[in-house]
Amino acid sequence: MIVLGIESSCDETAAAVVRNGHDVLSNVISSQMALHAGYGGVIPELAAREHLRNISPVVQEALAAAQLTIADISAIAVTSSPGLIPALLVGNAYAKGLAAAQGIPLIGINHFLAHIYGSFLGQPEILADRSSYPILALVVSGGHTAIVLIEADGSARILGSTLDDAAGEALDKAAKILGLGYPGGPVIDRIAKTGNPQAYAFPRGLTGAGGKAVKPEHRYDFSFSGVKTALLYAVKDKTLDEASLADAVASYQEAVMEVLVSKAMTAASDFATPLICCCGGVACNSRLRVLMTEETARLGRRLLAAPPKFCTDNAAMVAGLGWHYLRKGLVDDLAMGVEARLNRSLGVLPFAIG
Repeated sequence: MIVLGIESSCDETAAAVVRNGHDVLSNVISSQMALHAGYGGVIPELAAREHLRNISPVVQEALAAAQLTIADISAIAVTSSPGLIPALLVGNAYAKGLAAAQGIPLIGINHFLAHIYGSFLGQPEILADRSSYPILALVVSGGHTAIVLIEADGSARILGSTLDDAAGEALDKAAKILGLGYPGGPVIDRIAKTGNPQAYAFPRGLTGAGGKAVKPEHRYDFSFSGVKTALLYAVKDKTLDEASLADAVASYQEAVMEVLVSKAMTAASDFATPLICCCGGVACNSRLRVLMTEETARLGRRLLAAPPKFCTDNAAMVAGLGWHYLRKGLVDDLAMGVEARLNRSLGVLPFAIG
């Protein structure tokens, strides 16, 4: 079965064609990054207008790249939550119209869960292997930072999440403080490579590193507001030369990434998870990948980091996940709505052994 995926939850208009849940035939992305850069963030109404302009050409390009026509498509999977409502509505309206015109199933996809599935695209044997479970997923993006536990029967739950900023948001805000532009993640990753990560002693929120015990209910939670404020005061009224800027950036990045890794490793130990997957846009960060590789090796765990092309928002992960719902007959109708926020109740994931 071949699924066409459509993604429009934020500022990427994307379409992909995936066969049998893992064979990616095409993956097309039209980014609005340059359009929103001048505003320092994504403007929902502007994003929606660009989605409206781009969605049809992007879908047609994805079909052409797969050397298929819409008549070859078995179902359409579209991101329906979470995300920016105006942006989601464009993708959903287009997907509904296409599904109705072709008389094929429509499948609403949770963008958060699609990021997790993106780690496994092209590697279905891992999900079919009972020894992989329980799986721990560290989901880190501009909108979400969470640790998810996935059992072999597909049951999944969020162990912890951010209490304030998501990791990607914390990077973007740091870049804004330092005048580095938007989005912050890639430029911070680049500049940090030349800096001293120990130059500034930035706080590691909710880790107990500052001498304050972490409450049991926050054992797997994150907080990045403190490190953001610490950066603001560290550079306030200062003119940073190139070396000093690199030190501040490297130290800030280290603080954020160490918290992500520390929390993930704590959960992996507590729940004896043999496999840890790292996904979402921030999973592209080179320092995070190094630290995750080192720490999973130290714990004797296996790391599965999503390929960079499937870390950022894309439709291949949407189509791939959609196939698993389709094969179980879990489809939606044209009354399907969209939701801005993530529902903490993840339900049963269709790609586990079952």
